[in-house]
Amino acid sequence: MVIKPKALVLKADGTNCDEETAFAFSLIGGDSHIVHINELRTNNYKLNDFQILAIPGGFSYGDDVVSGKILAVELTSFFSEELQKFVARKDTLTIGICNGFQVLIRTGLLPFGTIGKMQATLTNNDSGHFECRWINLKIEPKSKCVFLNNSNTSDGGRLILSEVEGEAMTPPRWTNNKIMSFQVAHGEGKFFTKDSVMEKIEKEKLVVFRYVNSLGKPTQKYPDNPNGSLHSIAGICDTTGRIVGLMPHPERFIFREQHPNWRRFKINKPEGLPIFENMIKYVKSA
Repeated sequence: MVIKPKALVLKADGTNCDEETAFAFSLIGGDSHIVHINELRTNNYKLNDFQILAIPGGFSYGDDVVSGKILAVELTSFFSEELQKFVARKDTLTIGICNGFQVLIRTGLLPFGTIGKMQATLTNNDSGHFECRWINLKIEPKSKCVFLNNSNTSDGGRLILSEVEGEAMTPPRWTNNKIMSFQVAHGEGKFFTKDSVMEKIEKEKLVVFRYVNSLGKPTQKYPDNPNGSLHSIAGICDTTGRIVGLMPHPERFIFREQHPNWRRFKINKPEGLPIFENMIKYVKSA
């Protein structure tokens, strides 16, 4: 009998992407459980019983104080020991998407696993307002992330030139197999840290995703970089490569019809799906 890897999708008041995230894991063979933070506190669920911890997007606790702060305080105050044991296991993965990325940063799990000590932040977008659009994203081919390197090596994840009503279209610029199209939806997504920390992040190859322009080049220019993140950072991992956070939403592109141009472009495989597939494959083989 094949045992499905168990994914805990953590939610709190205000979380609103939990169902999509849980569905993405279930779609490719995971056993997903949406668990409210209070259910962990009452021991209805135990973190140690899972292989994947996913902190989804949304507005946990209404982004009171700053985005992700209150949930991060809950995790570091009540679950510090359990978190340390969980991330120390070689058969586990942790992912934070959008608000979940903000939570992982504020717990200190990203970038260096220093629980209770922040080393970076995700702050207000340079534009001064909420950004909701599809952007181009590049996977760093040499990052330490244990489940994304070479995850998109076939043409299955590319948008390919097609024709609509007989009119030839300009080929999308992101045909390189390490460039994807995802949606962002956040008001506090600018990755920021001091120079010494950024130098260490780059040196240890902890950058997993960067915002890129139409030519596939990392950029600081708006709107390709929707928030002004330093070094065009859209997502990072920790030094083990098993904890990953990103601002864009892969769970919103697991069906080709979710892309705004799905009728215009031939999309062989939705580009968010390989992230969840590779996580399941990793924990199965760990």
